[in-house]
Amino acid sequence: QVQVVESGGGLVQPGGSLTLSCATSGTVSSFNAIRWYRRAPGNERELVAFIPGNDSPHYKNSAKGRFTMSRDNAENMVYLQMNSLRPEDTAVYYCSVVVAWSEYWGPGTQVTVSS
Repeated sequence: QVQVVESGGGLVQPGGSLTLSCATSGTVSSFNAIRWYRRAPGNERELVAFIPGNDSPHYKNSAKGRFTMSRDNAENMVYLQMNSLRPEDTAVYYCSVVVAWSEYWGPGTQVTVSS
């Protein structure tokens, strides 16, 4: 069982920035994958960014050039730096980690982009 907890959400104006953090109880460098999802009201959950194994991050098209996913192996932390935020980025953001055949989720953190 891996514990996952997101933080860093909040209210930001369009064009602003936020950095989401994901704390895990496991060893980040050993995870099969680390993912950031989001779910906007009335929409299905969508994958925003992910790191497969020890590979480089991959991004949803609308996040490319604006979002940067990173991890700190020493601190077992994962981050999602979000710049140039848009109202359509408003959602609950979730971090998940994959270990073997299991995926572990955090409770999510709300991001609201509004003037």
